[in-house]
Amino acid sequence: MVRLSRAQQQERTRATVLAAARAEFTERGYAAAKVDGIAERAELTRGAVYSNFPSKRALYLAVLLDLVGDTPVEHPAVDGGPPPPQAPPPPLAGTLGAFARARLGRLPLTGDMTAVDQVRSRSLAGVLDGGPIRAAFGQLARLEALLLALALEARSPDGVPPVRQVRRAELVLRLLDGPGASVDPALGSGDPFDIAQACAHLGGLALADSWDPPHLPHVPAARACREPWNPPEGTRDLITGLPVGCAEDGVIALLGSHRLEATEEIVRAARAGDQVTVAVATADPAEIGRLVRLRVGDMTSDLRRVFPPDACPRLRLVLDDRGLLASALGVPDADDTTEHAVRVHRGALVARAKGRGAGHAVATSATSATSATSATSATSATSATSATSATSATSDRTASPAISHTTTPEGTAS
Repeated sequence: MVRLSRAQQQERTRATVLAAARAEFTERGYAAAKVDGIAERAELTRGAVYSNFPSKRALYLAVLLDLVGDTPVEHPAVDGGPPPPQAPPPPLAGTLGAFARARLGRLPLTGDMTAVDQVRSRSLAGVLDGGPIRAAFGQLARLEALLLALALEARSPDGVPPVRQVRRAELVLRLLDGPGASVDPALGSGDPFDIAQACAHLGGLALADSWDPPHLPHVPAARACREPWNPPEGTRDLITGLPVGCAEDGVIALLGSHRLEATEEIVRAARAGDQVTVAVATADPAEIGRLVRLRVGDMTSDLRRVFPPDACPRLRLVLDDRGLLASALGVPDADDTTEHAVRVHRGALVARAKGRGAGHAVATSATSATSATSATSATSATSATSATSATSATSDRTASPAISHTTTPEGTAS
């Protein structure tokens, strides 16, 4: 008989607990399920269950994540040859209808949802009672809308500036998930076929979708720096599932789970050729971390069924649940409210910013420490000269400085 190592024994115990939890939640639903019942099914003590999962909520989210991993997703075949010619994208209405059918596929055809249906549909009924996890859920909803919007915007023909589609994406997801999505997806589902048709009709709705956040003109400029960059290994993109090296030129933003709305600020401001990487930080990887994986995993699974693999080519999303990227960036105390960003250029960090708008500040910063420093010095010298002249000319009165606001075109990257 082969003796298992401690790590192997721990993995076996964890798998046993997960199997028992899946049976308990499937039979009783989240609200009625008991940790004692899970321990009894697994033939383990209550303490053994809690040693692997800190709460019933963490265990339930782990079960749902397993279901995401069990869901097959079709990927286009890659044979090493030239890519096949791309057919023109279908009309917006057809695209939204196909996305709706993909997303509604997990829901039962009837409005009555059993415990089995709750698990299969990844219902979060009763899961979002706590303040921190509910706040993270709200931010994830905004991130999901952005992912769908970027995929829709990528359909624009070459040479035609894309039109911002975030409002349309928010309406579609609101219609698909229902007003009670955070409680029970069956509450607002209605007839799936009617909902899919309604989503398709949203493709023809004329929407005024502008992008002009009022706080961005007041965000402090990024600080120029010159630091060696040694990115961590072992991170994966939640959107594509591929490894992420984080060594490419571009912007890396560390965003807490309560600051995910800042992702759009970075994507819109990034220059052509910039690789944008958003790392999600949380102080609660067991619950909020799993919720991030679950929601993004479901969303990207639905997107892959409708859009080409490069639907969001400029954005990579990683979950920094072990703090590896935060440590490499010099942010050891990252939590759910963190907002820290850097610019990578030729293997070095050349700009840093933290606080609200940090990603936007770095995305609009100079691409080299030298040019940034020169620009800063020139600006300082000009300002000093202007200030001296103004003071001399107006020694007997007080002048009011004018504030200039710079805006970017709607729906386009600056």
